[in-house]
Amino acid sequence: MSLLVGEEIKINPVSQVALQLSDDDINKKYRDGEIRIVTEQARYPLNTISAMVHSKEYKMNPEYQRRHRWDNQRRSRLIESLIMNVPLPPIFLYEYEYSNYEVMDGLQRLTAISSFYDGEYPLEGLDKWPELNGKKYSELPKLVQQGIDRRYISSIILLHETAKTPMEADALKQLVFDRINSGGEKLTPQERRNANFDGRMNRLCISLSSNEYLCRLWEIPLATASGDSIHSARSANKLYKTMGDVELVLRFFAYRQRTDLQKYSLEAYLDFYLDNANKFSDQLLQSLSELFQETIKLAYDIFGEMAFYLYRNRKTGWSWYERPTTAVYDPMMMALSKRINAKTTLVSKRHLILEKITEFYQVNYESFEGRNTNPAALQERDGKFDLFFDEFI
Repeated sequence: MSLLVGEEIKINPVSQVALQLSDDDINKKYRDGEIRIVTEQARYPLNTISAMVHSKEYKMNPEYQRRHRWDNQRRSRLIESLIMNVPLPPIFLYEYEYSNYEVMDGLQRLTAISSFYDGEYPLEGLDKWPELNGKKYSELPKLVQQGIDRRYISSIILLHETAKTPMEADALKQLVFDRINSGGEKLTPQERRNANFDGRMNRLCISLSSNEYLCRLWEIPLATASGDSIHSARSANKLYKTMGDVELVLRFFAYRQRTDLQKYSLEAYLDFYLDNANKFSDQLLQSLSELFQETIKLAYDIFGEMAFYLYRNRKTGWSWYERPTTAVYDPMMMALSKRINAKTTLVSKRHLILEKITEFYQVNYESFEGRNTNPAALQERDGKFDLFFDEFI
């Protein structure tokens, strides 16, 4: 497959030389403050958190942050902990400009508290205070309200002077975010990738994850014009919450060079590809963006919302799998992208394609069933779809 100008990524062998520093060199490095973080601490009354969350001075969703994951029951248990005076871990803020902050860690806690004060959800699932289940903040007994209001959440602030350049600041934020999230709720591969390899390609993938046809084909609620609250159906969707939708976009781009570059696991390859693709030019990224959007729309125009479903054999007979699968998405998107110039012809023959697709899966079922993702199996799937679509051109 012919790649766009500047798209080819090459593997450059890197020689690693162990650094041998004397004790005097190490002491000098420490005295000079290399890789040292400047911090201060602050405390915020809980009844000021809503104003903080809605303030322009606090950025709730910096690029390296994960998306909202907590459901109402987990948010409610946080409020119950506050009622019982259970100590909470501090939140971490980064001062990206003087008196302007990014939330590095603690987004879920801050939005849970803010949403409760804003009356967006009633408490549920409480086991120590079950009598408060079903109540919003405004409906709590006065004494309980006052007890919550007098609580604080502490913060550790990484000050602006910690980093000398924007590049150093990005590296620092990603390092700290990754380390403070090494415990607790485990990050998904794409959440970790988003934190460690933020850049132009990563942001393009995030932007394209809202594509209408991607959302329809992967059963993700569409983004609303006014933005999505943490209680929206979109925010509750599993793929969206875990950034699986972003990974789907990344897979499309990375798949284009998989046969030449993937040497180890898919996860490691996506890390490697994203790190290198972040260096692509704006012009190349624009061309890749257009290719993705045309390809995903073509898949929808031909197959409808079941484009990435697999027709499979069960004990009860042949039937469609009840959800989309990457075993179909990856090779189908690759095949269609290579034939994007023939999209008008393919769409005009969609009825013939739909008549033949079930037979295609029956004849080639062994290539698509199971979790076989070794390079030979993936290449075989690519070849099967290439031959299939060529019949109609």
